[in-house]
Formats: sequence, C-alpha cells, structure tokens
Amino acid sequence: MNISISGHHVSVTEAMDSAVREKLAKIERHFDQIQSIQVILSLDNSGANKSHKAEAIMRVSGQEMFVQALDDDMYKAINEMGEKLERQVRKYKTKQERKKIQGAGRDARYDDLDLDDEVDEAI
Repeated sequence: MNISISGHHVSVTEAMDSAVREKLAKIERHFDQIQSIQVILSLDNSGANKSHKAEAIMRVSGQEMFVQALDDDMYKAINEMGEKLERQVRKYKTKQERKKIQGAGRDARYDDLDLDDEVDEAI
C-alpha cells in the first residue's frame, strides 16, 4: 500500500504523520486490497476561527473513496477522517461479499427440483 501524506498551509510533523499512519493501519487490517492512499492535511485561516481539515483519497481496484473531516484540532480531524474511511471500507467490503454470495446463489433455486425423477418418468 502506497501512503502519501502532504500538508497545505501547514507543515506535517512527525506526530501528525504517525497519527495518520496509525489510523490507516487499522483500515488496512479490515481490507488488504488497498492500492494507494493520499492524505492532505490543511489549515483554513478564513474566518474568525481556524479550521483544520484532513482529507483522504483511497484507491482500491475499480473505485476511489474520498473522505473529509473538519475540526478545531488537527488530531481530532485525523481521527474523524480515519473513522469515516473505515466506515466506507466496511461498507465496500460488505457489498463485495454480498455480490459473491448472490452470484453463487443464483443456481440454488434449482436445488428443490428433482430432475432425475422427471427424466426417469419421461423414459
């Protein structure tokens, strides 16, 4: 998994970097088919209060997932971003598992039919 962490109007400290990587490690435990994750940490100075923003773009085979979290504290924004991304990964994984089950279950409707008896009666 390729992880890219960058800052916009804020320098990324080692503590921020480790907090982001810790959150992403939890996500990787749920789903190991992640190709890359790009994280952008930014500071918005417009307005009276400073708003910290953490964004992540995660690429898996055939799809991109985007999450964004805003908070007064950068670490709270990072935690919220991680939680949102984890929810999206679990939802995506559940959909993939349901597709596998439905694909295999299509022929199950014929299990109730006893075709051998019908063939014997026809002969």
